[in-house]
Amino acid sequence: MLNRIFAIAKKELKQLSRDTRMLFIIFFFPVVLLIIFGYAINFDVKHIKIAVYDQDKSDYTREYVNGLISSEYFDLVTYVQDESEIKRLLDEKIVQAVVVFPNDLSRKLLSKQEVKVQYLIDGVDGTTASAIQNYVNAATYSYSIKLTKEYLAVTGKNLYVPIDLQPRFWFNPELQSTKFLIPGLMGMILIVTAVISISLSIVREKERGTIEQINVSPLSSFEFILGKTIPYIFISLINATIVLVAGYILFGIVIQGSLLLLLFGTLMFLFAALGLGIFISTVADSQQVAFQAANVTSLLPSFILSGFIFPIETMPIAIQVLTNVTPAKFYVVILRAILLRGAGISAFWNQLIYLGIFGTIFITLAIIVDKRSKGKN
Repeated sequence: MLNRIFAIAKKELKQLSRDTRMLFIIFFFPVVLLIIFGYAINFDVKHIKIAVYDQDKSDYTREYVNGLISSEYFDLVTYVQDESEIKRLLDEKIVQAVVVFPNDLSRKLLSKQEVKVQYLIDGVDGTTASAIQNYVNAATYSYSIKLTKEYLAVTGKNLYVPIDLQPRFWFNPELQSTKFLIPGLMGMILIVTAVISISLSIVREKERGTIEQINVSPLSSFEFILGKTIPYIFISLINATIVLVAGYILFGIVIQGSLLLLLFGTLMFLFAALGLGIFISTVADSQQVAFQAANVTSLLPSFILSGFIFPIETMPIAIQVLTNVTPAKFYVVILRAILLRGAGISAFWNQLIYLGIFGTIFITLAIIVDKRSKGKN
């Protein structure tokens, strides 16, 4: 049996080595996807374009604005001279927010009265608008504390803060969305390349007519499918290594956890992904159909339902159940646990079980379909 499995695996590797275009896609495509998605998908809101309508024109307002634009989050585009300009600036998306200072700001501050500063924010993009609101709240709070300390220093009093909140962010101190997205992106890239590459393997035999020779050979369906799968496991592992190295070079993603656990988790994921691909390959009658089916079952679910971008916990219950159709969902949990948190197997052992069940189901289905096709022939 081992000799027959090895013969099929050797034959598949020889066929792949002759197909230079497929090899180029397999090894080059993941890096291109990582670069495009890694730089294009970014939830960090920086360089927010703002305008200032300063009716007070005092040192206080100038100091406040200087505090805003001294960070990388705000860029001052223009000063508004008339209230009628505000709507045009927001309508034409010249700015994303307008800061409005009242004309009595300095007088109220000097008399220790409450001052209200207005922000007019473009709310079409709710995510960006919420981020802008959080940034301006933090900037305003910081400036208010500064003014309070100056006043207390003049009066000879100390600032009393009953509860001093000091948040610390673990695993991603800079709160970079890229570090959150890259593990999910790796899972999406691997499942797409693994499913598509192996889904074309058996179909290729059908189109070339060589499947008839295999069917009349003493080769069992289990041996045939296992022999077809083994080469792609090694190819996918090489792909995973390339993606990890590219993630480190381009985005600074460092493996915080165990390399052995990462290897084991990746093998389990590839077992599930290749099981799905081999099932598609046994069902499809042409490479075109196999390619389309592989795209539909790997790319879209892994992008939308894996938790790569959209948190699964916020989805309706019915959709949460539907997310189990893609093994990328379980692999993303494993990757984030190992790459970002450095967690042990206790944090994701159940995900490994899900991947094992997923792969076993589809490989079993592939064997059943292959046996039936041999019986018909």
